[in-house]
Order: sequence, then structure tokens, then C-alpha cells
Amino acid sequence: MRLVANFVLFQIGWFACVLGGAHAMPWLGPAIVLPIIAWHLARATRPDRELTLILIAGAIGAAFDSALVAAGWVRYASGTLADGTAPYWMVALWMLFATTLNVSLRWLRTRPLAGATLGAVGGPLAYWGGARLGGVAFVEPVAAIAAIAFGWALLTPALVRLAERFDGCNPASPPRMGAATRDA
Repeated sequence: MRLVANFVLFQIGWFACVLGGAHAMPWLGPAIVLPIIAWHLARATRPDRELTLILIAGAIGAAFDSALVAAGWVRYASGTLADGTAPYWMVALWMLFATTLNVSLRWLRTRPLAGATLGAVGGPLAYWGGARLGGVAFVEPVAAIAAIAFGWALLTPALVRLAERFDGCNPASPPRMGAATRDA
């Protein structure tokens, strides 16, 4: 049941972010995503680890999407706090994506090629869906799609590895690196 809830809540948050961004209500997505993240953390066995993962994913996403904007390949409808940066609702989406990594996307841990493939295909499809809904525009479509596919092909397996390191959902997760030597 947790897998289904994780997947459904991700979809709800995704639509809230994209549609809010598309309709000059960029606050809508984060207003929906933050309670989803809180719900996720409340169910985690180690919420500190999950929160660390979520914040790292948000920082990575902010950097990646800001690079797309700065390159002139994409433009967002609303929610940008500074020129040349990703809107805050996109950062919320990356944080939301992190909540799936140790739950509904956990199966990617032993399948890095599947993670890269999922990223290379799913990343551009998600942005394309966001463009169809009006949340993002491709200024340079070929360059944007290529960069998104390449970036997500690299970032998805990297985020899966980070999720394994900062797994707060599985009680059998190994301690963080260095913790065993400190405790010994």
C-alpha cells in the first residue's frame, strides 16, 4: 500500500507544481508538495536521512534546471525568484522526486542501466508533459531535450545511489559512512 500511496502522491504533487507554474500560481505546487514530504518523513524510520536526501535532490535539481535556463534552452512560466534560475516549484518537484527513491523506485538500486534508461526517457517525457500543460517552454527544443535526456540519464542513477546512502525508509539500512568508526 505504501508503494501505491508514494506513486499517487508523487503524481498529485507533479500536477500541482506544473499546473500552478503554468497558471501563475507557482506557490500551489510547493503548498501541496510540502505536506507530502512531511507525510513521507513521518513514515520514515530515519527521517533525518530522508530529509538529507530530499534537500540534496533539491539542490541538484535547482542547479540542473538553472543550467537549462541559463543556457537559454528552457523558460518557465512563473515562479522564478532570480533571472537565470529554476523556479521554486521545479525545486519542489525535485524534492518530491526524492521521496520516491527509497519507496516506489527502490527497485532501481540493483539496476543502474534501468535507472539511466528511465532517466533518459522519463526526464524528457516529464518536461514535455510540463510544456504541454504550459509550465515550461522549450526555447531551443533539440538542445533542451538532448540536455534533459543526458542529464537525467546521469542524475537518476546518481540519485538512486544517494538514496541508498541516505535511506531512511528501510530499518535495515546501514549506518552512514564514518558512523561505524565513530561508534566503535
